[in-house]
This record gives sequence, C-alpha cells and structure tokens, in this order.
Amino acid sequence: MSQEHVTNAAKGEGHQGGHLADEIHHIEEELDQALGKEYEHTAVPMSARRSMFSVSMVWMGFPMIITGAMTGSLLVLGMGFTDALWAMLIGNLIMFGYVALLGLLGTKKGFNFALLASIVFGRKGYALASGLLSTLLLGWYAVQTGIAGALLSSAYEINYVLMTIIAGALFIGITFVGVRGLHWIGIVSAPLFVVLALWVAIDASSTTTFDAIMAYPGNNPEQLLPFGVGLTMVIALFIDAGTVTPDFNRWAKDKKSSLVATFSAFPFANMIAMVLGGVMTAALAVPDANPFGQDNMFGYMMASGSGFLMVIAFIFLLANLGSVCSHCLYNASTGWSRILRSEMRLMAVVLGAIGIVIAAANVWAFFIEWLSLLGIIVPPIGAIIIVDQYLKRPGSEIDSDWRPMAFIAWVIGSVVAFIVEKSMPGLSTAVSSAIVGGAAYWILMSVADKKKAAA
Repeated sequence: MSQEHVTNAAKGEGHQGGHLADEIHHIEEELDQALGKEYEHTAVPMSARRSMFSVSMVWMGFPMIITGAMTGSLLVLGMGFTDALWAMLIGNLIMFGYVALLGLLGTKKGFNFALLASIVFGRKGYALASGLLSTLLLGWYAVQTGIAGALLSSAYEINYVLMTIIAGALFIGITFVGVRGLHWIGIVSAPLFVVLALWVAIDASSTTTFDAIMAYPGNNPEQLLPFGVGLTMVIALFIDAGTVTPDFNRWAKDKKSSLVATFSAFPFANMIAMVLGGVMTAALAVPDANPFGQDNMFGYMMASGSGFLMVIAFIFLLANLGSVCSHCLYNASTGWSRILRSEMRLMAVVLGAIGIVIAAANVWAFFIEWLSLLGIIVPPIGAIIIVDQYLKRPGSEIDSDWRPMAFIAWVIGSVVAFIVEKSMPGLSTAVSSAIVGGAAYWILMSVADKKKAAA
C-alpha cells in the first residue's frame, strides 16, 4: 500500500472517529435536555438547584432501608437493646454533624465531592480520595444488589443469578435518570418502609412487653460487643456516602435546605430504620438470629403466610434496596465520571454492570469486615476537608496539583485507627480516625504556616 493510501485511510478513520464522538456528544446533550444536566465537572448553578423537599427526599430515601434495620438487629443481638439504642443515637448525632458540615460546603460552592476534594487534596491528588470512595460505593452497590438477589431468590425460589441481574438492571435504570430518579425512588421507598417497618415492629412486639424489649440482653450476654465497636458499626454504615454528601447537597438552594435535608437522613431516617429493626429482634428474641438471612422484616412478612403480604414484600424489597443501590451507584458514577472526564449516565451503566457481576460472587457476605474497613480509612478524608475549609483555608480554591499535608494526615488518621481496632477494641475506630486525621492536618498546617511567617 502506498503512503498516499495509508494517509487517506488514516484520515478516513479519524473522520469516522470524530463523527462517532459528535454523535455521542449529541446523544448526551439530548439526555441532558430530557433528564436534566448532572454537572459532573462544574458547579451546579442556582437556577438548577432543587427545592428543600426534593433534596430531603433524595437523602431520606437513602438510609431508611432494610439494611439499616438489619444493622439495628445486629447491634441489639450483640450489645443488648439499651446499649444498642445508645450507640444508634450517639452514632447518628455524630453523623449529622459530620455530614452537615460537608454538605454545607457542597451547597455553598455547588461542587460535588470530587471538585471539593480537588481544593484540599489537589487537582490531581483528589483522584485518590474520590477514586477510593467511588470504588467503595460501587462495592456497596454490589453488596446491596447481592442482598436483594439472595433474599428474593430464597423467598420466591428464583435463580439467584437471574434475580441479581434483574434487580441490578432496575437499579441502573433509576440511577440513569439522575438526581430526579433519586428523588422519586425516595418518595416511593421511604413511606413504604415506615408503614411496613412499623407494622412489623408493632406486630412482633404484641407477643411481649415494652419492659422485656428494653431489658433484652442480647444473643450472647456473656460476650457482648464493646460499645466502641457498635458505635463504629452505626457510623461506618453510611460514612462513605456521608463523606461524598456534596454530591447531593450541592443541589440545595441555601444553608437551611442543606441542613434540613441532612437531618432527614441523620438522625431521622437512619435512626428509624435501625430502631425498628432492633425492636423486632428484641421482641422476637430468636436464638442465633440471622438478620441477613430470614430474621428481618422481609422474612417476617414472608413468614406470615399471607399471599398479599408476600406480594407487598416483593415490591418493598425492590423499591427499598433499589433506593440505596441507586444512591450508591450515583455517587460512584459521579466520582468516576469526574476522574475519567466522562458523563455520569455512561459511568452508571458501565459501573452498574461491573457491580452486577461482583454481586453474583456473594461479596455482601463480608458485610461486617466491609464496615470495619470503612471505619478505618474513610473518616479522615472528611475530617481533613472540614478542618481545611472551615479552620485553615476557608474560601480557598483549587491551586495546586498535589497537597501532601492532606495525604500525610490521612495516613496518620488511618494508621492510628488500625492500632485502635487491634489494641483498644473498646474505642471506636471511626471516631478515632476522624479525630486524629483532622487534628494531624491542623497541626501540620499550623507548623507550615509558622514556617512561612518566619521565612
């Protein structure tokens, strides 16, 4: 082939590639017009901000889920009802403060987490923090999809892999719509959860007394979980999503809307889910209960033998886990779309497909280990951003590729938390890692400021 033919062929291929890119861009523009822009790479303008009710429903539909009820059951089984209740309350109040501070930053700037992290960790360094959290959230999507597939498979005798694929595809569809999809699944999921969870808790409690529930000692009173471990379980359940809260709160119009939306999740929605799950467990007092098997509100409805309840339970589980899965996938897709310079909707399809494959491997079985990991490595990220943007450099912008002080503090917080988990199990790794990471960053920045002033 002559050089001229090679050149012409290359031009033809380049022209076709450009034409394809134009077509993809055109499709993306049409989707943005139909479903709304997601502002993956820029601040959300005030004209695109959503109402207080809308942002609150996005948040409320996230933690008011059966997984939260399962966690409440685990806490009651491991700690006894009263201590578990205190862990739930304190953990949720800590989450409110943590999430509210990060959420207000997102509201003020209109930035998603990746953009906000670029200020603190650097325009290149942010990819490590955002990539880690986005990957963990993809893992949560896989975990929750696996739980949905397992529960539906065992209850209705449907093939597990088939049910996982169907459920995962449905959750991808909700995420693809964008923040509007999260709004509408929240409107469906949250009220349905409240009604059904209240019914289960009240019906289960009819077999015992209020005093007996409060006095429930746990499944193994001789070997109770340390309070710090229980506190970490409460915090770690949503610490990753709580850290990327700017992804949601950037849509709020003002500080009041941002704070109300945060409160609707922590403590309100998350506390309701955990307490109702714990009440059911304490009331039934089933020996060796397995909340991730059939000893949960879904299993309770299925065990009733009512055909009507079995149908409602099917709808409930898909809507409820569909809510948390779509939220997790939205966060993961928003983060990775920024890192890869792509679009949220495209990443939702790609990452969602990966999550479905992972779900088939039953990774959700490692639930408690997952929470332990999150409690060690995630909280310092949010604490460092809070210290930076509220105490050390308020109003700062993206001004460097890498900010080493932030990474050093992150490592210090995570290492101390690891030591706490191994050597001092009575303390909370989540709280320890956040406090130490934030304090380390403040000290490092203060020393650096003094050196600059003395120079």
